[in-house]
Amino acid sequence: MGKDVIIACDFAGEREVFDFLGLFRDRKPFVKIGMELFYAAGPAIVREIKKRGHRIFLDLKLHDIPNTVRKTMAVLSGLDVDMTNLHAAGASAMMRGALEGLTRPDGSRPLLIAVTQLTSTDEETMRKELLIPTPIAETVLHYAKNAAQAGLDGVVCSPLEAEGVHRVCGSGFLTVTPGVRFADGERGDQKRVMTPAEARLVGSDYIVMGRPITGAADPVAAYHRACAEFIG
Repeated sequence: MGKDVIIACDFAGEREVFDFLGLFRDRKPFVKIGMELFYAAGPAIVREIKKRGHRIFLDLKLHDIPNTVRKTMAVLSGLDVDMTNLHAAGASAMMRGALEGLTRPDGSRPLLIAVTQLTSTDEETMRKELLIPTPIAETVLHYAKNAAQAGLDGVVCSPLEAEGVHRVCGSGFLTVTPGVRFADGERGDQKRVMTPAEARLVGSDYIVMGRPITGAADPVAAYHRACAEFIG
């Protein structure tokens, strides 16, 4: 599976996202639809973006009891997205339930990945607020192993952890890495970050970039820059 850049379409509504996507003429980027847009515009926005030729990562980060997640994934599987996710902190039974719900009668399903730790979380926050004394890199690897054992396709992690995840889970286990910024850009609320070129070197399979592209003066040029640095 080839590397790719996923654009986080964190817009408030359909007009904004379609204005943005309309800028792209020569290439239909892989896009992430998160909670803000999904809750504002609903499943219809997913169907319309898919109809326009984009691959979609539906980023809703499910985290609930296994039965609820299983039934919710069964609904989401009907949207024909390419990738979706849940929180690894929901544990193995929830992840297995999600896979069961996401798998269609013909055996097909979107890729399913697990969020390990948000890239806005640092070790101090884990220790003081979440009462997790284990170093963050060790926690991420443990969550990744749990996800792999549950049958998931990969994890969301910082690019700082991508190499370690591949080491313990295998090269075919996907690493989808937000927290990617251009070298001359702002870090925003991300704390564990790399540039696209650095993410490529450590083995990220997909990078997720939002504001560095969507907030750029020329979003199309910023997207092509990200692809050039990450994919080559």
